[in-house]
Amino acid sequence: MESLTNCDEEEQPSSGMTNSWSKQEAFRGQMPKCAGGFVLVHAGAGYHSESKAKEYKHVCKRACQRAVDQLRAGALAVEAVTAALVELEDSPFTNAGMGSNLNLSGEIECDASIMDGKSLHFGAVGAISGIKNPALVANCLLAEAQKGKLSAGRIPPCFLVGRGARDWAVSHGIPSCPSEKMATKFSLSAYKRNKRKMELAEKMDAGQNQTKKRRQSSENENGSGCLDTVGAVVVDSEGNVAAAVSSGGLAMKHPGRVGQAAHYGCGCWAENACNMNSYSTAVSTSGCGEHLVRTMLARECSAAMQSEDAHQALLEAMQNKFISSPFLATEDRVLGGVIVLRCCRCVEAQASPDIQGAMVEFLWSHTTESMCVGYMSAQDSKAKTHISRLPPGTVPGQSLAIEGGVCRLMGVVD
Repeated sequence: MESLTNCDEEEQPSSGMTNSWSKQEAFRGQMPKCAGGFVLVHAGAGYHSESKAKEYKHVCKRACQRAVDQLRAGALAVEAVTAALVELEDSPFTNAGMGSNLNLSGEIECDASIMDGKSLHFGAVGAISGIKNPALVANCLLAEAQKGKLSAGRIPPCFLVGRGARDWAVSHGIPSCPSEKMATKFSLSAYKRNKRKMELAEKMDAGQNQTKKRRQSSENENGSGCLDTVGAVVVDSEGNVAAAVSSGGLAMKHPGRVGQAAHYGCGCWAENACNMNSYSTAVSTSGCGEHLVRTMLARECSAAMQSEDAHQALLEAMQNKFISSPFLATEDRVLGGVIVLRCCRCVEAQASPDIQGAMVEFLWSHTTESMCVGYMSAQDSKAKTHISRLPPGTVPGQSLAIEGGVCRLMGVVD
């Protein structure tokens, strides 16, 4: 696997490393069996304090390892991406599953979705409470939909919310979890702190601006920031891709609010190569849910990845479809981030045509202060992690960072 472009350099990574490879249209044959697969995860786009950098990186490493364990065992992409999400949800340092942000009522309501690039099926839950791993429910919805129609010709649901989502999950063997056990000491203290600030702000008309400054400063000091979402993208040994996303939503959100993590085309997107698309693509987003919903950023980035230059395509998509989007024209700061994976069938130019594989390009981009990512191929002994940060002097929500790398997964054609 090729190393990540040096993140200390100002020069942006490019996809120029593909020059020695010739792309073949995927519809001319199945993707060849490759060595295991590849996973890219993120622990949210927002603010990651230096004091907690080790914890953020550690959970990304564990999530990558969980996915790779599945891939090495022969699992398909959708199962591997679910395994990564479960690991991310179980961490007390992420805003997903256990330890998620509390809403105005002091309760945890989570969103999650998964998309399978092979079948193009999608499963999602919104504002679900009392379930430790919302990603498992999204995966179960996707799997049930793939079985076909229900009795009397009914169409199976792909998106459930609230109590109905919880009841469906329990009826399909996913255990419930008492709400009080979902919260952690950190999330409870953050809720109490935010509640005090809201009450103070409501009483102080003249001091609202100063209160806002104190709130932003406190968020940075405590490392809570705006870690709205976690996610993962995977390609398996057969060349199938899958994407997933999970979130506890914004702190102090209104009960019942559903963010981008559950919306089709907004939180994640995955699509295998076909007659119309030369590349297989998988995308997972993070950031301010309302901004991501109004721009359908996951699907927009996936469509952009059909261009020849992946780096330039993502740069233009983030700039034109997000920061400068007419749908967000009234917003002063547009906050979000994406991880992107794309792969194509390749033949090494200087080798036998019988030696084929997949070239995987992986990228991340964000307009927030930082974004924590991890990645690993099934050929690697351990995952690599990185906290990407905006260049000094730039303004979050008005500028962006973009980095990435390339991985070659080789296989032999039968």
